[in-house]
Amino acid sequence: MTRLMPSLRPALLAAALAACAGCAVGPDYQRPATPAPTQYTRDAMPATLGADTHSPQQLASGQAIARTWWEVFGSDALNDRVKRALAHNPDLDAAEAALRQASENVAAQRASFFPSAQVSYSPSRQRDAVGTLSPALNSGAPYYTLHTAQLNISYAPDVFGLNRRTVESLQAQADNQRYELEAARLTLASNVVNAAIQEASLRAQIEATEAVIAAETHALTILHDQHRLGYASAMDVAAQETTLAQARQALPGLQKQLQQNRDLLAVLCGDTPDQAGAPEFELENLTLPVTLPLNLPSQLVDQRPDVRAAEANVHAASAEVGVALANRLPQFTLSGAYGGSSTSFSRMFTDDNIFWALAGSVTQTVFDFGALKHKQRAAEAALQQSAAQYRSVVLGAFQNVADTLYAIDSDARALAAADDAEKAAGRTLELTQKQQQLGYVDVLTLINAQQAYQQARISRVQAQAARLSDTAALIQALGGGWQEAVVTGKTG
Repeated sequence: MTRLMPSLRPALLAAALAACAGCAVGPDYQRPATPAPTQYTRDAMPATLGADTHSPQQLASGQAIARTWWEVFGSDALNDRVKRALAHNPDLDAAEAALRQASENVAAQRASFFPSAQVSYSPSRQRDAVGTLSPALNSGAPYYTLHTAQLNISYAPDVFGLNRRTVESLQAQADNQRYELEAARLTLASNVVNAAIQEASLRAQIEATEAVIAAETHALTILHDQHRLGYASAMDVAAQETTLAQARQALPGLQKQLQQNRDLLAVLCGDTPDQAGAPEFELENLTLPVTLPLNLPSQLVDQRPDVRAAEANVHAASAEVGVALANRLPQFTLSGAYGGSSTSFSRMFTDDNIFWALAGSVTQTVFDFGALKHKQRAAEAALQQSAAQYRSVVLGAFQNVADTLYAIDSDARALAAADDAEKAAGRTLELTQKQQQLGYVDVLTLINAQQAYQQARISRVQAQAARLSDTAALIQALGGGWQEAVVTGKTG
C-alpha cells in the first residue's frame, strides 16, 4: 500500500477532525411541558366583570396588549411619569448593561469556532562566547543582532461540541437577560402606575379626613357651649374630645404615606426626593378602562417575560450538561508556525532563514478522582432544578391572572356598594341640612351626618383606587405589551 506523503498528513487530520465536528454531546434542548388550561379560573368568568355594577369592564379575549398599556388610564401626567421612569431609572440601566454584557460574552465565545493567529517580531542584541558556533563567529564579529519574525496559527476543532454547547449556554443566558430586562420594564411601569393611583387615593382620603376633623372640631365647640349653659354633660364633651382625637390621629399617617409615596415615585423616575416638578395625581384624572385585554391561556407562557426568562435558564442548564460531558472527552488542537530568523532584517525570509512547523495534539484526562464526573452530575442536577423552577413560575403566572380576575369582579361589587353608601350618606346629609334649617334637628345631628358622609367618601375612594390597581395588576399578570417591542425592535 502506498504510504501517504508526510506533507498531506496534517491536512487529512484536519479534515477528519472537521468531519467529526458536526456532533455535540449532551442533551439537545427541548422546551419543558407546560399546563394547558382552557380557562384561568375554576368557573368560567363572565365576559363582563361587574356587569351589575356602576362600572363594568368588558373582557376582550385574545386582544393584544399595547406596548404603552398605561395609556388606558387616560392621564397625560401618568404617561409622562412612566416615560420618564423608563428613560432614567438606574435599575433599568443596569439591566440593559447586563444584556449588553451577556451579548458580548456570546460574541467572544463564537470566536472559538475559528482559528486564531498571532504575529511576533523579536530583535535581540547578543554576544556569544568564543568557541561556540554562532552567526557572530562565522562573520568574524563577537557582537550581532538577531531578527526573528513569526506567524503562529492555532485551531481547536470542536469535535465533541464543547464550544457549541458553551455558546448555546451563553446565548440562553443572554436570552434570559433580555427577558429579565423586559420584566424589569413591565415591573417599573406597573410600580409607577400603582404609585400614581396610591397618591391620588391618599390625597382624596386626606381631604375627606380633614373634612371629618373640621366637623368634629365644630361639634366639640358646640358641646363646650352647651356644657357651659348646662345642656350637655362633661361626659358628652369628653366623648367628643375622644372622637376628635381619633380623627386627628388618622391624618398624620395618611400624610406620611403620601410623602413616602411621592419619594418613591421620584426615585422610580431617576430623581431624588427633593427634586420638584412631579405632577400631583387626583382620582378624577384617572379613567377606569371599560375594556380589558385578556390573553388566551395558551398564550400566557409566551407572553410573560418572567416565564420566558425561566425557560432560558432551563436552556442554559441543558447546554451546561453538554459542556460538562464534553469536558470529559478528548480535546484536540492543531497549530502551525511560519517565520524567519537572520542577523540581517532584510534577509529574514530568504530560503536559508525560513522555518515552519505543523503540529497536532490531543489531551485527555485519565484520572482526576472523579472531578469531571461529579461536575457532570452537578450540571444534570442544575438542569432538574431549573426545570422545577420553571414549572413553579408557570403555575404562579396562572395564579396571578386568576387572582386578579377574581379581584376585579369582587372589587367592582365593593365599589358599587361603596358608591351607593356614599350617595345614601349624601342624601341623608342633604335632608339633615334642610331639617336643621327648619329647626327640626340640632346642629350635632347635622355634624354627625357630615361625618357619616365623609367616612362613606373615604370608603368609596379606597374602593375606586382598588379598581384602578386591579386593572394595572391584570395587565402586569398577563405580561404587558413587551412582545410587541421584541418583534418591532422598540426600546422605549
